[in-house]
Amino acid sequence: MEAAGDHPVPSGPLAVRWLAYDAGRPRAGALGTARLAFQNAGTVPWPPTGERRVCLGYHWLDELGNPIVWDGLWTALPREVAPGERVEAELTVRGPLPPGPYRLAFDLVAEDRYWFSELGNAALERPVPVAPRLVQRALTVLGADPGALDAQEEPVVGPDEAAAVAYLAPGVVPAPDWSRRILDAHEEGYAAVGGSISFEAGLLRRTPSGLEPYAPGGGRNPAFEHPLLCPSVVREVEPDWAAPVEGLPALRPPMDERWLYDGRIQITARPRSGRRRG
Repeated sequence: MEAAGDHPVPSGPLAVRWLAYDAGRPRAGALGTARLAFQNAGTVPWPPTGERRVCLGYHWLDELGNPIVWDGLWTALPREVAPGERVEAELTVRGPLPPGPYRLAFDLVAEDRYWFSELGNAALERPVPVAPRLVQRALTVLGADPGALDAQEEPVVGPDEAAAVAYLAPGVVPAPDWSRRILDAHEEGYAAVGGSISFEAGLLRRTPSGLEPYAPGGGRNPAFEHPLLCPSVVREVEPDWAAPVEGLPALRPPMDERWLYDGRIQITARPRSGRRRG
């Protein structure tokens, strides 16, 4: 760990002296681990549970110090910390979106209400680069017809090499820029990505009603209320599948991860053999 250096420490019941830190190697949107050493410089103990508990937390700021993510994840203290006592602890940190240069400010929160930095303490603030979520830009695809991916701008890879997995279905053909847009979104920090569905309709063949919310057009929709069809998911996230929609794999957007619906990420679904027309 690196030494925290000198900083002002207020007098009073709730005060912290930062001793050392290791910010880890944060990736956009992904969970990581940081480590801190610090001292209770106040006059009251810090319990890890109960109404008066104290938790470790953090804020993500831009390079000018403006808050990007103010209320970061909280991590319980490993034990009660008495006045004057020093402790080392790990905390869970989720990287902000998109990747780039940030400032990471470690802080403590008291009684689930007060950040120590709001009570006159100095947060431990340091410049920290945030890397893309994908360690390598590598997408594999399951369920595609032979030849369906031949026109892709960015070739897909085998399952053993992949950092993300996309799920297609027979009769589905992605647009040429599909794999590139999928990988761009994952690198930006999104764990699950889905897009629009173009259906090969005609005079005697209508777009199925289940696919109407996925009509091409528009861009990102953070309020999208439907499952992601033919989605792509990063390796470290377990997919939560919904019932298929018109024979296409459907993913419930993850509640604890950032996800993306983008109408510019487009596939074409052809009528399946045996589908009733009309």
